Amino acid sequence: MSEQADVEPFCIEVADWAVAEALVMPVREAVFVCEQGVPPEIERDGMDALSRHAIARDAHGRVVGTGRLLLDGHIGRMAVSAPARGAGVGGAVLGALVEEARRRRMCEVVLNAQVHALDFYSRHGFEAFGEVFMEAGIEHRAMRRVLPAVQSGDRAGKR
Repeated sequence: MSEQADVEPFCIEVADWAVAEALVMPVREAVFVCEQGVPPEIERDGMDALSRHAIARDAHGRVVGTGRLLLDGHIGRMAVSAPARGAGVGGAVLGALVEEARRRRMCEVVLNAQVHALDFYSRHGFEAFGEVFMEAGIEHRAMRRVLPAVQSGDRAGKR
């Protein structure tokens, strides 16, 4: 019997790698390495230190989801722990990364979605482009979302 995470309410913070590494790596390793069979040397790369990381915590402070935003607008390493799936954690992590990109005045964000997750990203405003390709032994497709221009009076987090 699997333990359901108490994810309501959950909170998201965006942090640099120095803060995020110890918090997010257990989730990433569980999802990518253990569940999906991605080799550890592929999962961990030099881009983490240059990225902003979304960290989702459940009501008890446990990290249940993560994702990263690279300086060029690529979103990746989206992972939600198995007990927390279906509770909106992934959407909240994605939303925090998109908002971070907007705050940094990026014109668009792009990602390589696992094919089984295309509908999830489409629901969040991403459009697929290009052909399906293999990455780490898993089928992916590139997706993008154009971001509206930030007006001079807008503040981060304000909609």
